[in-house]
Order: sequence, then structure tokens, then C-alpha cells
Amino acid sequence: MSPQIRQARPEDREALFSICLLTADGGADASALYSDPDYPGLVWSVPYLDFAPDHAFVLEDDGAVIGYVVGTTDTQAFERRLDAEWWPMLAEKYAGREAATKQDKNVLDRIRQPKHGNASISDRYPAHLHINLLPPAQSGGWGRKMIEAELDSLRKADAKAMHLGLSLTNDRAYGFYKHIGLSEIGRDEAIWMGITL
Repeated sequence: MSPQIRQARPEDREALFSICLLTADGGADASALYSDPDYPGLVWSVPYLDFAPDHAFVLEDDGAVIGYVVGTTDTQAFERRLDAEWWPMLAEKYAGREAATKQDKNVLDRIRQPKHGNASISDRYPAHLHINLLPPAQSGGWGRKMIEAELDSLRKADAKAMHLGLSLTNDRAYGFYKHIGLSEIGRDEAIWMGITL
């Protein structure tokens, strides 16, 4: 049976944590960079399962989740909701937790003092997404298919434009996003790419 894209479900939570960790080093395995394997997923995947489930999809192959795409129609509203409901819960859970690595510190700092995206980008491109695929899913057009599923979902919810951010050093992803029609819309500590819907 070939892989299938489906709506994410609550039972996919651990898979989202795992895939996020295994791709958090510019698309490569970041297991050695974090003392807690859940840290990347607390920021870049699992909150969407809880707070934007209509725009959360997974790629499943023979019962195993091998990729995900998550997003939201309104970045600023999503950030406000996380400020009210997600980060305070995590701040309590991780109170007193010390960072063992630089990457741990980045996540713990974000939990304790939430950092928002680039407002000038999200004003013009209100929706955003995150996508991560394990190596077996990184060929065969699955990245494009996952993004198309997400963009269709965002369009149906009346989103007008979408952005995403990527590392300044992630040349492979940059080329992929350009190839599927996204344009560079800004640079700061990240490269911002966007598309009108």
C-alpha cells in the first residue's frame, strides 16, 4: 500500500514529537542537540494538533506516520491563543528545568518568554505552515502533495496568503519551496517565503 495523506488525530501526537526531533537540525536528526526529545515538537508541531486541528495532516505509510504538515489561517490569532493557553501550561510544567544545550535554551526561553513571528510578514501573509518528512517520504512528490493538502485546507477556510520560515542555511528547502511556487518575501534571522492563495 502506498502512503496516504490524512487528517491528523490526537493519537498522532507522539509521531509529531518524534518527526519534529528527527528533522529539527535543518531537516536532519537533532536528537543529539536536545536533552529532552519533546522540545522541538513543543514549538513547531504539537500545538497545531491541539489548537488548529483542522489544518493538521499526516502522511501515513503502512500504519506508521512518516511526515506531517500543520498550519493555521491566522498567525497572530494563533500566537495569542498560545500565549493564553499553551505557553503558561508549559512554563509551569518546565519551571526549574535547566538547559543542557544551546537548543534546549532556545526552547525553554521561548516557553518562558514567547517569541512571535515577523508581524510585517504575517500582516501580509496571515496563514502559515510547518512541514517535516522523514527520509523515506522525502521523494516521490510527497512534500508537494502535503503542502497542496495544507494550502487547500487554508483556502477552504478563506485564507488569502500563507508564509513559512526556514533557516538561512537550508538551501535544499529553499530550492524546493521556490520550485513549488513560493517566493522569498523577507529575511532576518530566517528566510521568509510566501504565496497568495
